[in-house]
Amino acid sequence: MGCLHSKTAHLLRSPDHPSSLPDTQKPDPANGDPAAAADPQVPAFKEYSVDELRKATNGFSSECIVSESGEKAPNVVYRGKLDGNRLVAVKRFSKQSWPDAQQFVAEASGVGKLRHKRLVNLIGCSAEGDERLLVAEYMPNDTLSKHLFHWDKKPLPWEMRVRVAYYIAEALDHCNTENQKIYHDLNAYRVLFDEDGDPRLSTFGLMKNSRDGKSYSTNLAYTPPEFLRTGRVIPESVIYSYGTVLLDLLSGKHIPPSHALDLIRGKNVLLLMDSSLEGQYANDDATKLVELASKCLQSEARDRGDIKFLLTAVAPLQKQKEVASHVLLGLPKNTVVVPTMLSPLGKACARMDLTAVHDILLKTGYKDEEGAENELSFQEWTQQVQDMLNTKKFGDIAFRDKDFKNAIEYYSKLVAMISGPSATVFARRAFSYLMNGQAELALRDAMQAQVCIPEWPTAFYLQALALSKLGMETDAQDMLNDGAAFDTKRHNAWRN
Repeated sequence: MGCLHSKTAHLLRSPDHPSSLPDTQKPDPANGDPAAAADPQVPAFKEYSVDELRKATNGFSSECIVSESGEKAPNVVYRGKLDGNRLVAVKRFSKQSWPDAQQFVAEASGVGKLRHKRLVNLIGCSAEGDERLLVAEYMPNDTLSKHLFHWDKKPLPWEMRVRVAYYIAEALDHCNTENQKIYHDLNAYRVLFDEDGDPRLSTFGLMKNSRDGKSYSTNLAYTPPEFLRTGRVIPESVIYSYGTVLLDLLSGKHIPPSHALDLIRGKNVLLLMDSSLEGQYANDDATKLVELASKCLQSEARDRGDIKFLLTAVAPLQKQKEVASHVLLGLPKNTVVVPTMLSPLGKACARMDLTAVHDILLKTGYKDEEGAENELSFQEWTQQVQDMLNTKKFGDIAFRDKDFKNAIEYYSKLVAMISGPSATVFARRAFSYLMNGQAELALRDAMQAQVCIPEWPTAFYLQALALSKLGMETDAQDMLNDGAAFDTKRHNAWRN
């Protein structure tokens, strides 16, 4: 792929510039938000320009379309790639769905504050002219609908179906806690699988069509009774829709609730169950899930229970929590092909051995900058120069002692003080950011190090490490290859 100059040029602002600090808006684990600790790399919600999203989707190319909806709520979802190589899903509405641009942005911003590992997090929107666009994390492993109703190799196993039920209940519980109590049109298309095979709930369902206030675009047979009576949705409507998803999981088919309830009342539960699941579950467990679905589908909202009840009911049914989701789904685990010609630092980065990376950076010190034009310049012995030396010294001590928070602080002061930037300082601060859970800032510093010394293998290897942390494995592989190529070039130069 070469260097990241062209694709991520916007990242090359000084990492100390206020606009270059995406993590300031992220959930703070110190404030007791477990979602922040679970997935710290989700960027803060922002407004994008239409041009940015047009570029990300190759001009809203038909080749980038991953799904299209029907006439009642017309929209198209595109696969896109933002600057920085982050994959996203871009949902494009018609203007008629959201005539009021301010209302659209306000509602999207509210949903965009949510962050949780069980949600497909909303990271942006755009409302310019006739365009109404939402931007969310990209989920590469299809929808629950595809895995249940249109599977290719094997049906979704029982344990994964129970996991879907539990994870979606967790997602709804978090939404409820954050006062987002209404989820519109919950169905198997709203559940998607991430790169690890974990099921997540789309946040698109937290926004309704504002033109006519309709919350359900599916067949009326699956719509909560109170919506049919009054046209209004209440929190208990979400429980009803959750019950329809349980029916999908149990049967592997899209069975109307009224028909399913007839089977349950007639004790014909076996007719309800997906025959492909035979031998995978205990009858008691299946009975409990059927009973839960029946309770969720009660015609009177007050009889359905709440989300906490769902969690309590489903939790004991999980019997293989230790098995990774990608194994249950039968997905191949991504493996990194390590280039054959790698330095010790390159090998350490390829295997994500952060202890070895730290040791090598310490031993290397600043020797790669000897004779470089951007070497630290201390021509005049002034108090300011003494301050620079002290700041560098304290930063190096903190880095040596693995006090990465203080290392970031001192190196940031040093970057602001010196006129000629140091590749080593950027490299050390990049690693410190990685150890502090700030992979995006680490990537930017590694790129700054590359600007200082364009063919420095260390800069490429640290970019590979940061990209891996961000889940961009293909780009990480490219950076490893580039670093290996420059290592080889250096090695050959020394031999000659």
